[in-house]
Amino acid sequence: MIDLQEVILEKDHLLPFLRKLLKDAKLVAPVTNKHGDTLLTEIHDIDREPIDLSRQPQNSLKSFFLPQQETLAHYNIDANGYSFTKPDPPGDTIYFGIRSCDLTALLYMDLIFSKPSKDETYYSRRRNSLIITLGCNNPFDNCFCEASNSGPYLDYGYGLQFIDLGTHYYVAAGRGKGADLLKKWDYFFREVNEEDQKIRYQLFLESRGRFNRNIQLEHACQLLQNKSVDESIWQKLSSRCYDCGGCAYVCPTCTCFSVDDLPRSKTEGVRVRSWDACTSSGFTRMAGNHNPVDRTRHALKRRFLHKLKFDYKEHGKASCTGCGRCIDICFGGVDITSFIKMLTREAP
Repeated sequence: MIDLQEVILEKDHLLPFLRKLLKDAKLVAPVTNKHGDTLLTEIHDIDREPIDLSRQPQNSLKSFFLPQQETLAHYNIDANGYSFTKPDPPGDTIYFGIRSCDLTALLYMDLIFSKPSKDETYYSRRRNSLIITLGCNNPFDNCFCEASNSGPYLDYGYGLQFIDLGTHYYVAAGRGKGADLLKKWDYFFREVNEEDQKIRYQLFLESRGRFNRNIQLEHACQLLQNKSVDESIWQKLSSRCYDCGGCAYVCPTCTCFSVDDLPRSKTEGVRVRSWDACTSSGFTRMAGNHNPVDRTRHALKRRFLHKLKFDYKEHGKASCTGCGRCIDICFGGVDITSFIKMLTREAP
């Protein structure tokens, strides 16, 4: 009997395996659309919507667990006042081909939405999910997950972790649901041998040597615990920020939101949660149009200090996972790595 904690899946068996999973749950995976954009997408017909594991999805798991806009409750008004009805709970969903940095971001979101009490809207999705990750043998140009200890492979947190060994995948079970899948569909897999172990380890070493960026993220976090940032750095960064909000939208760990009650009639409406961002000028604007944040100098201050100083102090780890999406989207050239380079360059 094979060890069902670590197994081998031949690539020819991947689609039949995923077809089995689709019978019991929704499937989300990277798909490149007709416009050339690769996005994590719900797949309805796996034979007509080919999964693309060669490119980084432009979106992350955040858009599924914390949608850009979501209904928290429906409300009605009658003689007794307000009454609220929550939406139906989500069904089971399997997320396949998820990069290590994106699962690390989801684990960070688990922390955020568990305090001071569990956010049931978020956790209803989390409980009904299974994450199947794909280790990065070839990091993308702007990735630096090795600097944030969130890749290229993971040691925990996943349901299953796939490692591409060429003609087959090395599959490791993590959380209980992943092990249950391997047990349920054990006839798709074979036992891991010594050669598979050697190839996996060699690929891991080669992957760590393929990163193009040397980002001193840990050093920056430690510097921020003990010193203030020179005002000239904030001014330089802010002067190139166009307030587009793109960095916050693509970032897998930006979790700021606003909540609004939207009337649909005189007696009913919906309570919705929508993404917001500390980089937006409206985020800190007060009554009378007063803004306590000086936008000419501190447009990005809250974002960078949150991720690299305050989260590091509270959790022992930065909330930047090194996915590189903010580098891709920022046409002003003031992504988080720009700040880290400026900070560490100025340090004695």
